[in-house]
Amino acid sequence: MADYSKIKNIAIVAHVDHGKTTLVDGLLRQSGVFTEQEEVVDRVMDSGELERERGITISAKNCAIFWKGVKINLLDTPGHADFGGEVERSLMMVDSVLLLVDASEGPLPQTRFVLTKAMEKNLKIAVVINKVDRPDQRIDEVKTEIEDLFLDIVSMLNIEDFDFNIPIIYASAKEGWALHELEDPKEKGENLLPILDFFVSDFFTEPKISSGNNLQVLVSNLSYSPYLGPLMIGRIQRGSLKRLEQIAWCGKDGITKIFKVTSVQVFGGLGREEVESCSAGEIVIISGLDGAQIGDSICSMEDIDPLPRVDIEPPTVSVNVSVSTSPISGQEGDYLTSRKLKEFLEESCRLNVALKYEDTDDPKIFTLKGRGELQLAIVFEELRRKGFEFMVSRPKVIMIRNKKGQKEEPYEMLSLDVPNQCTGVVTKKLSERKGRMESINTVGEDRSRIEFTIPSRSLIGYRSTFLTDTRGEGLMSSYLLGHKPFAGKMLARQNGALIADRRGKTTPYALFNLLSVGAQFVKPGEIVYEGMVVGEHKKTNDSNVNPIKEKHLSSMRTAGKDENIVLPTVRPRTLEWALSWIDDDEWVEVTPKNIRIRKKTLPQNQRSVIRTSRNAE
Repeated sequence: MADYSKIKNIAIVAHVDHGKTTLVDGLLRQSGVFTEQEEVVDRVMDSGELERERGITISAKNCAIFWKGVKINLLDTPGHADFGGEVERSLMMVDSVLLLVDASEGPLPQTRFVLTKAMEKNLKIAVVINKVDRPDQRIDEVKTEIEDLFLDIVSMLNIEDFDFNIPIIYASAKEGWALHELEDPKEKGENLLPILDFFVSDFFTEPKISSGNNLQVLVSNLSYSPYLGPLMIGRIQRGSLKRLEQIAWCGKDGITKIFKVTSVQVFGGLGREEVESCSAGEIVIISGLDGAQIGDSICSMEDIDPLPRVDIEPPTVSVNVSVSTSPISGQEGDYLTSRKLKEFLEESCRLNVALKYEDTDDPKIFTLKGRGELQLAIVFEELRRKGFEFMVSRPKVIMIRNKKGQKEEPYEMLSLDVPNQCTGVVTKKLSERKGRMESINTVGEDRSRIEFTIPSRSLIGYRSTFLTDTRGEGLMSSYLLGHKPFAGKMLARQNGALIADRRGKTTPYALFNLLSVGAQFVKPGEIVYEGMVVGEHKKTNDSNVNPIKEKHLSSMRTAGKDENIVLPTVRPRTLEWALSWIDDDEWVEVTPKNIRIRKKTLPQNQRSVIRTSRNAE
């Protein structure tokens, strides 16, 4: 274990895709955590399979850097708003924040969210303007926007005596250099040592610890080891912790339990190191207790004094999750029962404080609540990869009633960065979704930034439409404003569904003859069943179709009799796309091998093809 005399606990926070994980990669390399002979993959902190596939950080992760006699516990946090709960609980373990801002995009909604949370906790904040080597950088404008953001949040939180002398460092995490001053935008640094030296400076404070000698630890994360069992991760707020000592666990509703610490670990580089004892200020990994939850406290037996539980923003979106009742269930997955499904959902909620789970009146159906579509889709993707077969309903926003009994729904501040020629179509679509434009400004020469106040439910399924309207060049992000009066009913989608009217395998002949009716979701040779959605109708109402019809053979042959059947490419059926497309009377059927869409009522003589306001929220 490296020698050190001081500890600094620092979180790196930013909007999604502003370069947090790339910067951590560079800091780990240049601080000597990896030897020259070691082969290290890019984005080493994004260790999850889904994180590497999607190129985003999903869960916050710890690492440790030793620099000039100081141990720096560094937390890499997610940048997407749907994973804001990870950021909130991570800030419970740190005393300082390094805020990354893109040199071209500037501060965006998640930047505001994480900065607000950090300022509420009175954390020390420094800023890194990253990607200063971008050809479209606008460093001076971004600096002004950052200052305006700080002023706005200070005014909103009514903070007195705030020190506006915020240090700014200029960096290119991709090229691995940083500078304290940047007189020429084309100027380049040599390495990231200015950031490492800044970490150990007096600006970033050592951990603020409570007075007293009796142990206090707030459980801020959970993990699991095949050798040690369940693990609790948190910062020691007071006192010290020793291996094999008896301590108290404090859970919800005043429940306490005495247990023996079987192992004490700390972070070292990307790994963990076993220690005999730890003192206040250090982030520790404790084993010896099963069943702990994020927000619990660990205390000494002499003074059982639990810390306040983690206060997380409430969920805004809910979905129903059901065991599969498909006619072809059980053919592609290993787990089909409600008991196994319930166990997985309970474990997911235990590991992620932003998720909530509830039973329903139907023992086969459960309700899962979260921050947004993406967060829920990640949970279901993990569930699918573990071998489950299940069904998911359309996401719905969580409504509340105010003191007068009026219905209120969550609203979001939506920020869009789009090419100038796309502003018309974007504003038109959002106005149809009951959005209200708050501002529009130019960004550079050929782009505009538009801000809308809009109901959260209006954004369900809008991302794919937005990318189509902006030809993939638009940037879209949002943050929760709170609850406002219900905006009125809206149809989930404009077009109806094409529904298979019988079971069988789809044929090229049948699909070719259905091209004039609408877009198709299935390929030739796929198994379909009555009630399964095989495409999107061109009209508003649904339509029952026969996708398994075969061409009748005859002995007559004439010139031009046989047509060369060419079918268009079918878009991949992803979980996010399916959740955004379905209506209230449909399920997304998920298996380890396939994602299908089906009607909740399968027999065609028991359901109507007419879509009216019954489908609207």
